[in-house]
Amino acid sequence: VQLQASGGGLVQAGGSVKISCAAAGTTFFAYTIAWFRQAPGKEREWVATINAREGLSYADSVKGRFTISRDNDNRRAFLQMNLLKPEDTGSYFCAAGVKEDTGDQRYFFYWGQGTLVTVSS
Repeated sequence: VQLQASGGGLVQAGGSVKISCAAAGTTFFAYTIAWFRQAPGKEREWVATINAREGLSYADSVKGRFTISRDNDNRRAFLQMNLLKPEDTGSYFCAAGVKEDTGDQRYFFYWGQGTLVTVSS
């Protein structure tokens, strides 16, 4: 499956943005989809996961502010980000894998390019 993330941009602290991940391939519905992010000079970190049964999991740093979702009919996944903070700044990557309920990057085999989200203070 091929993935492409989009929708990033510049947003003020406290604001919201929704980023998307478009997938090519007919088996999108079967994959676990996750969002990761990488801040400048830092390692990539897990943000959220949605499995094929739409079970959800979130990193503690975004719980209550971010919502991951998916639209299997249109082969898209989304990350709604609210109450953004400057520390949320980074490139956001979507990834697909087969292991449920994981944020371990080793289990995600397909990656999209990042979309940059910049949160100004």
